[in-house]
Amino acid sequence: MQPTTRRLLLGATSIAALLAFGADPAASLQALPSQDEECGERASLAITVTDDSGLIPIPGATVVLRWTDAVRRPVREEVDGDGRLLVCVPRDVSQATLWAEFGDASSEEAVVALEPGAAHEIQLGLLFGETTTGRVVGQVRDARTHRPVAAAEISVASRADVAQSNRTGRFVLSGLPVGEHELSFRHIGFAPLTHSVTVTRGHTTEVDARLSPDPVELEPLVATATRPRRLEIKGFYERKYWGEQVGGGTFFTAQDIERRNPVRITHMIADAPGVRLADCTLRGYGCKLYSSRGSTGFASGGCLMNVYLDGNLVVRESEARWGRPPESINDFVLPVEIAGIEVYRGAASLPAEFSGSDARCGAVVIWTK
Repeated sequence: MQPTTRRLLLGATSIAALLAFGADPAASLQALPSQDEECGERASLAITVTDDSGLIPIPGATVVLRWTDAVRRPVREEVDGDGRLLVCVPRDVSQATLWAEFGDASSEEAVVALEPGAAHEIQLGLLFGETTTGRVVGQVRDARTHRPVAAAEISVASRADVAQSNRTGRFVLSGLPVGEHELSFRHIGFAPLTHSVTVTRGHTTEVDARLSPDPVELEPLVATATRPRRLEIKGFYERKYWGEQVGGGTFFTAQDIERRNPVRITHMIADAPGVRLADCTLRGYGCKLYSSRGSTGFASGGCLMNVYLDGNLVVRESEARWGRPPESINDFVLPVEIAGIEVYRGAASLPAEFSGSDARCGAVVIWTK
């Protein structure tokens, strides 16, 4: 890349980052402290996200942090206006893997050994160059019992480093060049497994590997799927994974919508437990989504759900209490335009970024392609 082109690219990136900084922060399991708070006896991570030169901070970038040796939900948070984020580490964690994302750009993965009371400063440089890399995430399980396999070694034929699955069997391989790669899975007591995956620009490849106990004669299984990078950055897959584990929501992917092929998206959302439609016209327009807490219709005081479209609140529950007839999500988006849907039927199951004083009836969160 020529120097002039590089300066223009970095300048455009910085402007886009400043515009994106106004968005609501993504959800995480724990509340992250401000820079003025102290972590006491716990380890701390002071993270700075910059461009690839290390000189320009990138506000609005998302930091993804996975606890390598503890069964805890990963942290997914936006940095502040200076491109910084402070994290107090849980006491039961001794290692973390983290990286930063902004649009289609991402940093290289960093692995940090953590000690109680120690302060760690990490700088993550986003790679905006023309050469793109992708990421493979997945889970390793026992083919017979379907239980997670911890400490399995995952390697790529073209790289010398080896990743390890955590206590839930999950692993991450980042910084892989776009193209075909051969993954190798190994663990004592299981037959080794190799499988080819394709890393695609702008997407994350998900792998579900099932190892066959050795010497039991079972065929190893590998399932792969490519998922939109945008949903990955917005935390859709993390919320889907944990929501399905604890029954905290109902989730529909683009593949689910394609199989159902609904005329109006409200018809499919109404399949979620505790959700129903009301106020529909004969042709299916004007439908409103209500949680099971309220009565059957808007006019009779039903519990109207908030609806978010790409993170923006477009249908508000409080409009019903203010006497204004709310709009229908059918007026905003068609089923073929949708990449993913999250349905939360009550305030108790709502992630932090979709909660609030007017979220008593839950929310429907829709992400477009």
